[in-house]
Amino acid sequence: MAAEKRKKKTRKKVKYRKITITVSARQKKSLEKFCKSRKTTPTKVIKKAIRPLLENYAALDVRLSKQKFSQLELFGDELSSDP
Repeated sequence: MAAEKRKKKTRKKVKYRKITITVSARQKKSLEKFCKSRKTTPTKVIKKAIRPLLENYAALDVRLSKQKFSQLELFGDELSSDP
């Protein structure tokens, strides 16, 4: 008997977001020369540079402390220990 063929799952569409950055004229010129020497594009260079910073933090749970301290409470122990 022939093995049953499994239906391939459809791949989820990747959503892209546009990000704009500003660089000086000198930085742009430097980036263009770097890309020309490496035979690549500015977009690829920028993506490769920031990839390590972005890859591992997508699932990171950031919790900000909602507890508020006043300066007097922070140093209250030191003030009460005076003879």
